[in-house]
Amino acid sequence: MKENESFKEYKDRLDNALKNDFLRTAMDNFAVAYRTSRLNAFSEMDMDATVKEVAAVKANAVKNIDHLLSRFILKAEKAGIKVHLADTAENANKIIAQIAEQTHSKKIIKSKSMTAEEIHLNQWLENKGLEVTETDLGEWIVQMRKEGPSHMVMPAIHLSRYQVADLFSDVTKKHQDVKIEKLVKVARRQLRKKYIEADMGITGANFAISETGTMWITGPSECKITKGKKRQMHIVFLDNGRKKIAQDPLFAQVLQCIRCGACANVCPVYRMVGGHGLGYIYIGAIGLITTYFFHGRENAKNLVQNCTNCGACKAVCAGGIDLPGLIKEIHARIQDELGHPLKSLLLGKVLKNRKLFHTLLRTASLAQKHVRGATPYLRHLPMIFSKDHNFRVLPAITDKPFRDRFETLRSKVKNPTCKIALFSGCVQDFVYPEQLEAAMALFNQAKVQVEFPLDQSCCGLPVLMMGEKQAAKDLGLQNINAFKELNIDYIVTLCASCASHLKNHVPDLVEEYAGNKAAQFSDKVIVFSQFINKVIGIEHIRGNSIPRKTAFHSPCHLCRGLGIKDDPKKLIAKSGHEYIKTDEEETCCGFGGSFSANFPSVSKGILTRKLDDVEKSGADLLVTECPGCVMQLRGGALKQKRNIEVKHLSQIIQPSGSSST
Repeated sequence: MKENESFKEYKDRLDNALKNDFLRTAMDNFAVAYRTSRLNAFSEMDMDATVKEVAAVKANAVKNIDHLLSRFILKAEKAGIKVHLADTAENANKIIAQIAEQTHSKKIIKSKSMTAEEIHLNQWLENKGLEVTETDLGEWIVQMRKEGPSHMVMPAIHLSRYQVADLFSDVTKKHQDVKIEKLVKVARRQLRKKYIEADMGITGANFAISETGTMWITGPSECKITKGKKRQMHIVFLDNGRKKIAQDPLFAQVLQCIRCGACANVCPVYRMVGGHGLGYIYIGAIGLITTYFFHGRENAKNLVQNCTNCGACKAVCAGGIDLPGLIKEIHARIQDELGHPLKSLLLGKVLKNRKLFHTLLRTASLAQKHVRGATPYLRHLPMIFSKDHNFRVLPAITDKPFRDRFETLRSKVKNPTCKIALFSGCVQDFVYPEQLEAAMALFNQAKVQVEFPLDQSCCGLPVLMMGEKQAAKDLGLQNINAFKELNIDYIVTLCASCASHLKNHVPDLVEEYAGNKAAQFSDKVIVFSQFINKVIGIEHIRGNSIPRKTAFHSPCHLCRGLGIKDDPKKLIAKSGHEYIKTDEEETCCGFGGSFSANFPSVSKGILTRKLDDVEKSGADLLVTECPGCVMQLRGGALKQKRNIEVKHLSQIIQPSGSSST
């Protein structure tokens, strides 16, 4: 990634990465293999307990960093180590260059170090006339290609053996075989000479033991070629913004990162475009955050938008870091500092004004008639949209939103089994009211008393994703007030994204304004599948007389945001359909709200991979529990002419007293 590139330049670079067939295949193969390898590696471990322990140890070290550093320096100097402190990247580079000058070092070998990449150490030393050679195979390969690493652990994962063979042929001036074992031998022969000739070695380290002053070794070793003398050992501790991070009550958790790269391994965007597309120096979700602190907001402003908010990174983070939450916070900070883009600013202002927002939707319903015809879909997009957004068929806004239908759908229930209020969200209210209607039939059958407060509005997640944090706060307060006077047991929503946001984000966003009311509100929120299984019971559902092979797309905010995995599948089985497990059941569909609008080509790639997986399974019905996912998956299936019908979970469930269709 080049510094300070425009958003258009960044998107163009991602589009070029999408055209790289080998990269796409390599990333796909790795993502699938990683899932299996991870499960096998941790099969006998309590990963939740391990993550908590790692996070606690790292957090404690961050909290006591000054004491631990002083203790380490004391022990290290006693062992003959010279310790240097560098506030900035430039100071660190100067210190290392001075050490080379003082020791008359001309040739340097270097092991893999992301910190060295962070401060652009190689370029600095080379500008001083020094020869620097990376000794990690992957790092050596990308160094010769004049690239940065595309993964923190596997720097050259984006390259094929054929590309490496061509590179080695150029370096050695001799044709090289493409067999991996032979390429490794070539590297050994070339690097062995560099080891022998080297005057100085550089390595990075993630851990330092303060009790003994140890960093793999304790003190310099004996110099065998000069009798009675020892080698010099220097340690440079780099700040480069880390103390500022440590003092930030929200972002201090960033320093719990152990540089494992797992956040990239499970990222749907990384899988599409690789590390050079997703990151600046550090890649993966952690890179989207640290770029802001280490390399400035200009280099981070595009990256932080390149996140679907799927939560896969948080689920595998060994340091227990809330990566998606911090990415959204960085996005909001950057916009506060650089100014809010007009489109996100306008969206925030419109959504905060519920009456204006709903009026605009009703007006759009009338205005769209010439582009929808007699179908429930838009036949073509308005010209203001790029052709890149035409990768799915988009639904039209309904003629009559659910809020206008509710009173005719509700039943007066005597002695109700349960009292609930429906939270519809924007999409089901104004685009897919039939999903809520299907749920209402089941609620009536189960003698559930249902309320629908008309003052409810958007949950706020779309504007939070666009960096409009204040607008998200305002919407959270509006929705809390809309439900506060109701005598209800639960707030039921058929949108997993709304449920996750209302439960996990709204209480923190509005705590200083709403206090306990926010927690009381979020505690009542429950998603549709869980409400049926855990509250009213599945005995109210009858089987379908025409069973179909049915795959399930687990919305990211359902399986990870809420931790709900089995409830929807139990309902699929009870409905009479045959549940078919797919390999990519829990991977993102590529919607991500504003993500699919900002990065349509990447969104299309993720969507296509998902539909390929469903088609491969033999299922012809795909069910999900999020209207946004329905929009993405159904629109993609129609556009690509797939033999896959997409429905919301509520639409395949028939109340036990109804007739079969």
